[in-house]
Amino acid sequence: MTRSSDMIRIAFMTLAPVLALSATPLLAQRALPPAQDLDQLEQIVVTTLGADIGQPGGPMAPIDRRMRLAACPIGIQVDPPTLGAVTVRCTTAGWRLRVPLARVDMVSANRAQPNGGRPAPMARADIRKGDPVQLIAQGQSYSISVDAMAMEDANIGGRIRVSAASKPGTLFAEVIDMGRVRLIGFK
Repeated sequence: MTRSSDMIRIAFMTLAPVLALSATPLLAQRALPPAQDLDQLEQIVVTTLGADIGQPGGPMAPIDRRMRLAACPIGIQVDPPTLGAVTVRCTTAGWRLRVPLARVDMVSANRAQPNGGRPAPMARADIRKGDPVQLIAQGQSYSISVDAMAMEDANIGGRIRVSAASKPGTLFAEVIDMGRVRLIGFK
C-alpha cells in the first residue's frame, strides 16, 4: 500500500465516528412526532378569554416557546378560569398546560395611579361592588344561572370578579347587562 492511501484510510477511520454522531441529532429530529403550534394555542386561549396577553383576565405572559407539545388531532379544550389560571388540555395527545391569568389588581398596579395604586371608583358603573348579579354559564344548547355578588365595579362589556353563593372562591365574569354577568370561557 502506498503512504497516501494509508493516510486516507486513517483519516476516514478517524472521521467516520464523528460524522455518524453529528448526523444522529438530525435523524432524531425527523423521528419526533409533529408539534403543536404554540402561536395557534396562544390565540385559542386569548380568543376564549376575550382578553389579550397582559390585559385583565387574559394570559399573564406569552406561552413559553421552549416547550414542545404533541400536536392535538382533535379540538383543544380550555377550562374555565380557576385559582388565577386556565387549564388548556388535549385529551387525545395526553397533555395539559396551566396558563396564569393577569389579575385586575396586578394590571392596575403596573399603571401609575393617584390613589396610592388603588383604582378610582367608577362614578356611574352599571354594576357596583356588592350588587347581587345573575351569573350565567351558557353554551349552544344550554344555559345555567346562579345568584352571585359583584366584588368590584364595572360597566357593560367589562370584566369583574364575582362570588357565587354555591361555590366558594372568586370567579371572573363579563358584564353583559345590568345585573347579569357571563362566566368567562362559556361563550
